[in-house]
Amino acid sequence: RAYKLSVNDFVIKALALALKKVPAANAIFAQDRTLRFQRADIGVAVALEGGLITPVIRAADEKSLSAISNEMRSLAERARDKKLKPEEYQGGVSAISNLGMYGVRDFSAIINPPQSTILAVGATQRRPVETQDGGLRFESQMTVTLSCDHRVIDGALGAQLLGALKGYLEQPVTMLV
Repeated sequence: RAYKLSVNDFVIKALALALKKVPAANAIFAQDRTLRFQRADIGVAVALEGGLITPVIRAADEKSLSAISNEMRSLAERARDKKLKPEEYQGGVSAISNLGMYGVRDFSAIINPPQSTILAVGATQRRPVETQDGGLRFESQMTVTLSCDHRVIDGALGAQLLGALKGYLEQPVTMLV
């Protein structure tokens, strides 16, 4: 069976691996304490008529890109048909909201408790970049914005998480190992 991987599949996997690489960010605030997790459960916003729902890819850090792609496709389809079970959309440590397909370049997403972070993903664009010798080359760039629950993740920790995410997205082959 042929797989058609989306940008979102790579972002899900990259965020999951980044949460494993920065384990202090793989946590949520629960009433009076911080809960830390071993696996990275990632919610992904799916637009529905009259709102949205965030099904969760469990242990996304342990899954292949093709497994993430198939699971996300199934969850999104069942979300649109209103056939998700509560355990399929409850929980998660972080979430992704991708408005790139609508041409939105950047935005701020609102955290969906109990999750402690949400990644707002904008459209990928070809942009000119100056080379070392003063010339120009073009590369695809994407803007992401991380919103953090500061009871768990302050700006410095959020920056570490974004740095790890950037590393995986800029070197996608590292997600295959």
